[in-house]
Amino acid sequence: MKLTKTLLASTALTVAAGMATADGHMANEMTIVSWGGAYSNSQQQAYHNPYMEKTGINIINDESSAEAVAKLRAMNEAGNVTWDVVDVVAADAIRLCDEGLAMEIDPDEHLAAAPDGTSAEDDFGDLLVSDCFIPQIVYSTTFGYRTDMVGDTPPTSVCAIFDTDAYPGKRSLEKRPINNMEWALLCDGVAKDDVYDVLETDEGQQQALDKLATIKDDVIWWSAGADTPQLLADGEVVMGSTYNGRLFSVIEEQNQPVAMLWDAQVFDLDGWIIPTGLSEERLARALDYIYFATDTQRLADQAKYISYGPARASSAPLVSTHADLGIDMAPHMPTDPNNAQNTFLYNYEFWADYRDDIDAKFQAWLAQ
Repeated sequence: MKLTKTLLASTALTVAAGMATADGHMANEMTIVSWGGAYSNSQQQAYHNPYMEKTGINIINDESSAEAVAKLRAMNEAGNVTWDVVDVVAADAIRLCDEGLAMEIDPDEHLAAAPDGTSAEDDFGDLLVSDCFIPQIVYSTTFGYRTDMVGDTPPTSVCAIFDTDAYPGKRSLEKRPINNMEWALLCDGVAKDDVYDVLETDEGQQQALDKLATIKDDVIWWSAGADTPQLLADGEVVMGSTYNGRLFSVIEEQNQPVAMLWDAQVFDLDGWIIPTGLSEERLARALDYIYFATDTQRLADQAKYISYGPARASSAPLVSTHADLGIDMAPHMPTDPNNAQNTFLYNYEFWADYRDDIDAKFQAWLAQ
């Protein structure tokens, strides 16, 4: 059951009391779930390390975000929730909220205001897509390709993924329907504005799977965000999808012969939820961490380590240079005008409604 605002207000007072004194009424250890790789490292540097130094608590990292919905369902069923704060994409947050597995957050009670006094609700604005979701970043899923494996004509269209004549070799795609189904329909002639109307139908879903079937034998399916960058670095694929920040890491930090294909990049949101079912002490700690980790400066700090746009309006002007490389991070953001000339807007509500059914169909197709 979702927490009521009355209980949330009471919890906020508990948190405030804990912040004003030693953290005696909060748990001294917490498990934070995220995605691993370069992304978890950016959170470690921007959020976890400063918070542990401030409070003296121990943060345990878990890299199970890709399985968050299924695992939280199982934990709730067993009555044993072992996670304290979980990083999820927006559509998964909506599902968890609808199922009562994530607690509602009142942004103006539980999140810090901007430095100029702007309320958290106004600072996050339209990115607060669920009552249970605290957005951290705007990111995109897009493609990287090996510059030394594409000949004299580097790809400029996302549909190059389906062109095995011009670009022979293996390609990597995520082992789930999201994004793959949309790209398949776009590259099968469906207009961008019609994609989700088509994908609502059984015929449209089959159309997408049929298009994907044309390259099925050439695909390495990935589950972790670090997979495609590694496959590209090793030269095992000519191109592959992953998150733009992971590609930034392999291109700029590792100096691999890889380039970014921004065409039809899919904008999405990623952020925190707090599971329901926590003890009072663990809930107080989770809320205290969220208050700290989602303030204006912390969200800007994450962009020093990875090329994702911070979710707060007040954080954007504070994005500067990479902490180690010293390069300007703004041109590497998915929202940069040069990168955002042809974007595809992810439909959170569609995938919250259809994810389970299309997942089952997609996994059955993979097994054929």
